Amino acid sequence: MNTSVYGVWDGVAHDTRASASSGSAVTLADLGEFAPDNTTKAFIADRGFLVLDPDISLAEAFCQYMSRAADESCGRCTPCRVGTQRIRDLLRGFADGEAGGEVLDEVEEIAAQVTQTALCGLGQTCARSLLDALHHFRADFTPLSPAQAVFQHSYVYTTAPCIEACPSKVDVPRYVDGVKAGKFDFALGVVLDRYSMVATCGRVCVRFCEHACRRAQAEGPVAIRMLKRYAADQALHGGQLRFAQSTERRHQRIAIVGAGPAGITCAYKLLLDGFQVDVFDAHRAAGGMASVGIPSYRLPKDVLKAESEDVVRELGGEFHYGKVLGRDFTVDDLLDKGYDSVFLAYGASQGTQLGIRNENPKPEGYASGIDFLLDVHKHVEYGEPFKVSGDVIVVGGGNVAMDCVRSARRMGARSVHLVYRRTVQDMPAERDEIVAAEHEGIIFHCLTNPSALVVENGRLVGVEVVQMRQTELDARGRRSVEAIPGSESLMKCDLLVAAIGQQVDKAVLSPEEGIELDRWNCIVVNPDTLETSRRGVFAGGDCVLGPLTLVNALDHGERAAASICDYLLHGDVHVKPASYMQRFLARNKLLGNECLGKIPPRKPPAKVHELDAAARVGTFAEVETAMSKDEAYEEASRCLRCYRMYSVVTAKALIPEGNGGHSSSTLQGRRQ
Repeated sequence: MNTSVYGVWDGVAHDTRASASSGSAVTLADLGEFAPDNTTKAFIADRGFLVLDPDISLAEAFCQYMSRAADESCGRCTPCRVGTQRIRDLLRGFADGEAGGEVLDEVEEIAAQVTQTALCGLGQTCARSLLDALHHFRADFTPLSPAQAVFQHSYVYTTAPCIEACPSKVDVPRYVDGVKAGKFDFALGVVLDRYSMVATCGRVCVRFCEHACRRAQAEGPVAIRMLKRYAADQALHGGQLRFAQSTERRHQRIAIVGAGPAGITCAYKLLLDGFQVDVFDAHRAAGGMASVGIPSYRLPKDVLKAESEDVVRELGGEFHYGKVLGRDFTVDDLLDKGYDSVFLAYGASQGTQLGIRNENPKPEGYASGIDFLLDVHKHVEYGEPFKVSGDVIVVGGGNVAMDCVRSARRMGARSVHLVYRRTVQDMPAERDEIVAAEHEGIIFHCLTNPSALVVENGRLVGVEVVQMRQTELDARGRRSVEAIPGSESLMKCDLLVAAIGQQVDKAVLSPEEGIELDRWNCIVVNPDTLETSRRGVFAGGDCVLGPLTLVNALDHGERAAASICDYLLHGDVHVKPASYMQRFLARNKLLGNECLGKIPPRKPPAKVHELDAAARVGTFAEVETAMSKDEAYEEASRCLRCYRMYSVVTAKALIPEGNGGHSSSTLQGRRQ
């Protein structure tokens, strides 16, 4: 059942129990099926509350909800700090039958004060639904009966738009609070709870969180990525990035294939839990595509090494470099050697061809974006010979294409041209990367598409291109492009780089391994647990998702570690309550459309400090520099702490007892 019996939603009350029912019942997708084989009794949010089972104790449900609000209060304003605790205590006494109905008047008065005078999003919203309930359904507030105490299990989840937008569900307002308070070790610890690559992510993350930031409705989003980098850099430069080995040494051994962001994060989390971990990788250093595919001017390799290889070694993990799955070993080999579980995170490291004439056999002077960046990486980091000269053309419009054109410029190309079949506005690359490429003298050729390679004596000498034009708007309001007949022309070049995408190497896994692949050669996994079709073997990152972002890989690494821990300690993998809630919130867009209730005082966002464009040519020195302490404080002060709380009351506890769960009737979840 997804439809409520009574409740208030967006200020509108309804009650289907009455003979002349008032209002319309509210339906939220999957509410009744929030968790398998577990009946949903009620749901509470900032927008209202919905009761699906009228036999629940409304007082107990709101008591648990406000208990969480009291725990979450930052304490900086009295209404929220004191008010939430007082409401919690009054409701506790009422639910336990120790106080009469007169306390509800005091609860309502305090709830109104908290809502009207609190300074942050949590305080302004945590008591809204309680006020609605007391105004419309006060008669349904009754003490907790013995029967209700048996079946009423609450799970309370606290989040924010920026948190839900982040694949890793990092508690953004919490670490921003740490920066604002000057507690950089605290801020760093919030992110380290998810993954070790904090300074790395603080440099190259695509900032889903900032796109969701409600401050964007005023003068611009909080510079969340830059604040993350600032906190991490303070720790790195101050020598604070140290990790103590787990006090519990478990006997189970896990093999991780791939030392990229997913593999490193999985290793990091498992080592912190006391497991023994070996990491196998085809390259000579950790980092995966973060090392090979992201140039040093964006991500210095000493920063990446400190947060990947150094961390794993410090925690007791071991690396086995130069080892290729499918060539040097198989999954069967790993299991035969006594590993109790395997995590596959070997990425998507093959380039994609353009699909035009004269591409096969591949002529000299033609490379994929990945191969080109690998050659640049080996030259810059290890001094291996690699020369770029003459005129370079890069085909593509994503971040890899931007990395290629900017690297070619630094490697000494006479001229660098970017060819893209759509417009600049259509480019999937980050806006900052596009602007940086323009500042560095890259020549853009938009609405232009290659149609054939021009080859002489096995050597590329140019590319035939055709001009494109936009078509009319389709039913979804988007334009496609089409070739203009007779518009072909020749662009001469000495090197052509095809940076139009990556794919998974289909030779890595053989059918005999018993691991299901999809038609793109990506590994098929349970989306909740990341377990493959072979028991005990898990997979994540680009070899599952296809080529996505670093933060998506970090998320998979952490979730895989949790599933492997579950599997090894309990013999089975259970879906975490937070996963159910995240899916439910996304399905119903409960965090997607709300505007700012109060327009905050305008504060200009922080400026990005960069190395002068003229000074970048010929050097791979880091372009973006860190903000100052004062700038970090001012930027952190712009955060509105847009926390929202969501509570679901269920017939059974969401985590089974004996599986790391809670045996009490209340499970309080914080972005688990």
